[in-house]
Amino acid sequence: MEPPLANLPSTILRLADLANRRATTFVVVPSAEENRQIAAHLDLRSLRKLRFAGEIAPLGDADWTLTATLGASVTQDCVVTLDPVNTRIDEVVTRTYAANLADPDDPEVEMPEDDTVEPLPANVDVAAVMIEALSLSLPAFPRAAGADLGDAQFAEPGVDAMTDDDAKPFAGLAALRDSLTDKSGGKG
Repeated sequence: MEPPLANLPSTILRLADLANRRATTFVVVPSAEENRQIAAHLDLRSLRKLRFAGEIAPLGDADWTLTATLGASVTQDCVVTLDPVNTRIDEVVTRTYAANLADPDDPEVEMPEDDTVEPLPANVDVAAVMIEALSLSLPAFPRAAGADLGDAQFAEPGVDAMTDDDAKPFAGLAALRDSLTDKSGGKG
């Protein structure tokens, strides 16, 4: 599957063509149709006001760093009611492209603590970075105001369902205490 916006030539930055002493700025503002494609790709109800602006700059002799701001208004389905949930996303996105980063597929490689560091590519598709950052910024479980799942209990027929109180560590001791109190006639 071809990623959304892959056909926009202005979103691909070939690092060999960039100035190696100063930052190169970029702005990606998808059209309404491209927003619909991205929304479908990310399983959103709608996507509006998507904007990704920043710069890619040399870092040392061979590395590069991308810093940008991501802004978007998204509408998702509520996980409880399926009603629309609107969210405004404003995020700072940072990626470091390192020339000497170990191949992550190597069985002996240690993953860096900084999850914004990636192997140095020949080209950086800023639209792909934008879509990835948007995907990571979306609420995982959007809820409409006042949406509540309630108290769901499931059990086989004839068996009492376990409640949250039953799962508490001292619930069994409390039940034992209550049964002993009942047997002794209220004397404890």
